[in-house]
Formats: sequence, C-alpha cells, structure tokens
Amino acid sequence: MSIFDFVKSVGKKLGIGDDEPPAADQLKKELESHKLGTEKVDVDVQGDKVVLKGEVKDQSAFEKAVIAVGNTLGVSKVEASELKVASAPAKEPVFHTVKKGDNLWKIAEAQYGKGKGAKYTLIFEANKPMLTDPDKIYPGQVLRIPELSD
Repeated sequence: MSIFDFVKSVGKKLGIGDDEPPAADQLKKELESHKLGTEKVDVDVQGDKVVLKGEVKDQSAFEKAVIAVGNTLGVSKVEASELKVASAPAKEPVFHTVKKGDNLWKIAEAQYGKGKGAKYTLIFEANKPMLTDPDKIYPGQVLRIPELSD
C-alpha cells in the first residue's frame, strides 16, 4: 500500500514549468488548502515522486491526501508508506483513474455493480473538496472510491 501511480501530464498546475514537479512547499500549501486534517503531514518531493509522512486523523483524510497531491501536474507517484492513520491502521484504498468517456455514474456502476449508478453521489462526496462539480472530472484524474455501507 505504499506507492500509488498517477498520470504525470495531467492535473492541477501549481508551479511555473509545464511538466516539472511542484516544490514540496507548494504541495504542502495545496494539501492544507483543502482542510483535510493534514497539519501533521510532511511533504517531500523526489523527482516526480511525492513522499507523504506523518499522521492524518482517519482513512478518508489518508486517501484524500494521496489524491490531492497525486492529481497535480508533474507528479507520477505518491508514496505513503510512512503516512499513518491516527484512529486505526490504514486500509488499502480503492482508487479509479478516469478514462475518456467516463462520468461518475459509469464509474459507480463499474465499481459497485450494474444498476448502482445512482451511487455516484458517494464518489462525488468522497472526493470533496478536490471535486467541486460532479461533471468536472477529466481523463487521468484519480478518484477515491469509498466502500458501500449496505
């Protein structure tokens, strides 16, 4: 569960270069802007890989921290083996990389099963505040997929 892959050439642009990874302080500022409870998280950039270390409050914050920095232009990998969850051991997250033609309804059906497209709202809510509109997803973006609680 330590390294997660992202598409380096897509995502939010933080720096001034086109394909250069952003600086650690830029990523930390971006992470903190989402108010996820990541105050105790350190960010290190090693080439196009970002290493997250420290502690987050829960599994949701863990997953959101990974996608918040991973969905940044110039980042191809996020290592989170030293990122701990305060309330319990971190579980293996489920992520989905958006493909051309995807929408949240299709993703929900692919992840949860046929006829469960209406569960797209769970995926949207699970990716707030990074997602601000369910119709604004893009190919290469990585989304967290929450478990269904039947």
